Amino acid sequence: MSGSHVQQDIPSLRETGARRETLRFITCGSVDDGKSTLIGRLLFESKNIFDDQLSSLESDSRQYGTQGENIDLALLVDGLQAEREQGITIDVAYRFFATDRRRFIVADTPGHEQYTRNMATGASTADLAVILVDARKGVLRQTRRHSRIVAMMGIRQVVLAINKMDLVGFERRVFDEIGQDYRKFAEGFAFQAIQAIPLSGLEGDNVVGISPRTPWYNGPSLMEHLEGVQVSEASCRSVFRMPLQWINRPNLDFRGYCGRIAEGEIRPGDSVRILPSGVRTTVKSVIRGFEEVPCAAQSDSITLTLVDEVDASRGDVLAAALNPPESADQFEARILWMAEHSMKPGRAYLMRQACRETSVTVTDIKYREDVNTGAHLAAKTLGMNEIGTVNLSTAAPLVFEPYGVNRILGSFVMIDKLTYETVGAGMINFALRRADNIHWQALEIDKMARSAQKHQKPQCIWFTGLSGSGKSTIANLLEKQLHAEGRHTYLLDGDNVRHGLNRDLGFTEADRVENIRRVAEVARLMVDAGLIVLVSFISPFRSERAMARNLFEEGDFVEVFIDTPLAECEKRDTKGLYAKARRGELKNFTGIDSPYEPPESPDIHVQNSKVTPECALAMILKSLEKASAP
Repeated sequence: MSGSHVQQDIPSLRETGARRETLRFITCGSVDDGKSTLIGRLLFESKNIFDDQLSSLESDSRQYGTQGENIDLALLVDGLQAEREQGITIDVAYRFFATDRRRFIVADTPGHEQYTRNMATGASTADLAVILVDARKGVLRQTRRHSRIVAMMGIRQVVLAINKMDLVGFERRVFDEIGQDYRKFAEGFAFQAIQAIPLSGLEGDNVVGISPRTPWYNGPSLMEHLEGVQVSEASCRSVFRMPLQWINRPNLDFRGYCGRIAEGEIRPGDSVRILPSGVRTTVKSVIRGFEEVPCAAQSDSITLTLVDEVDASRGDVLAAALNPPESADQFEARILWMAEHSMKPGRAYLMRQACRETSVTVTDIKYREDVNTGAHLAAKTLGMNEIGTVNLSTAAPLVFEPYGVNRILGSFVMIDKLTYETVGAGMINFALRRADNIHWQALEIDKMARSAQKHQKPQCIWFTGLSGSGKSTIANLLEKQLHAEGRHTYLLDGDNVRHGLNRDLGFTEADRVENIRRVAEVARLMVDAGLIVLVSFISPFRSERAMARNLFEEGDFVEVFIDTPLAECEKRDTKGLYAKARRGELKNFTGIDSPYEPPESPDIHVQNSKVTPECALAMILKSLEKASAP
């Protein structure tokens, strides 16, 4: 094609492309079901591979391929070096291609169980799922897990791609049995349609055209189905929703509210609310790119200017004034847990929802789902790749809608506060009623008034260390000294609290998390009462100590690490606990079969094996006096 022809064709190509609808879909399923090969075949047969890509593919096939002298089409999407060396998919690979009828964005997602989080990432934006099944193996555990995640993510159109039919002689019986097995398993899901197609991704049967080797099959080829399936669902509400990403202030004369429309349309003159504040105003102009436009719709990235000067920031939501979404701080949600370490109720995580970030705690696990049957099973924790329904509590109210109504305002991810690893993905079901009914009661007597009456600065002094490190001894000495000075104190000791407030808790990791959460909340109330509260708990996990610190105002929490080596603690072992743990008679004992995570930067560090308790007390008093000095 000459350059002049290219110039003439570009405008018409753009116009044609703009009119074509885009279908986003994923391929998923178990390991080695042929996902990458199938996508490669789709690209190859639909002539979406350029000459230089084909040359590169031929070279890569000789070096990494698994098909002998033939081209290995899986290498078109297996882009990572590790993927090519191992012949597996690890990361999500996105590919763009088009036919005369439709444009496509396909996500090739990994089948290995350890990469399930990557599969969930691909499913979160898809309209359709191509779930592959190896005709020789049938529906496997990972196929069921991926199908459950697909349903959880709100995908309603499914293609059951029964692949490698060439290896079973294209027997109709095999195809029918797998189809029946899968449909029986998927009965509880809200799939609108399941289209089963017999395929050979390696040889191209029923990928683009109908294969003569399946005369008994009277359905569409995979490409025909992808081109014709209806996935767009016009919202019957069509109400405007836009999470704010950025407030644009290039100069004093312009204030723009930037974001991507999650739902509905917006025009100049429309009345909107800014949530959660509820302030009402009117849209002055709608800007897309650098031009003002008369209207913007769902998925457009825009800037709005407003008639009034209003207080809004990143994470707020602009919504139709007459039909705003809810705001709440407690929810029921479904969670897919992605981390190797299990999820613990009571532990604080970061939540990112739309453009807002806040602290979140799982207050209760209602049940986890059996990946094969969907049965609701009792659970105290969620492990890697497990799905559960939980109750959540957030530190600040969130503007939300159920995931089934609005994917953007109804979805979130959970992040570990220490490592910033994404550990979970969730979908909000509904707000808990008490979130609307419980409000802070305004009190005229506050912490400042109570502390002024006692002539002291209220604080939480948190002692952490192994059992036998000397925490309680030193904390007791400190309280005696403070009491002698006329200070108002209270000592919360781990053993004492377990006789009452926490008598229902054991020593599993989940119970330890809840143990610290309760004590931290009690300590916060005591500090609010104007007291100096001393907390002596092993508190083995950094995340829970960080959670406790975050409950207090700056300067009101002092972490004291009583650093005594394990061997020294075992020598002291006045209660005989270490000896029992060594004999296996005491499970989940910190330092033996349960970890202790020492503070990385404690406020006060006492190496107790080198000093007497009295010297440790003097050191702590000196540090506290120095910290409180003006």
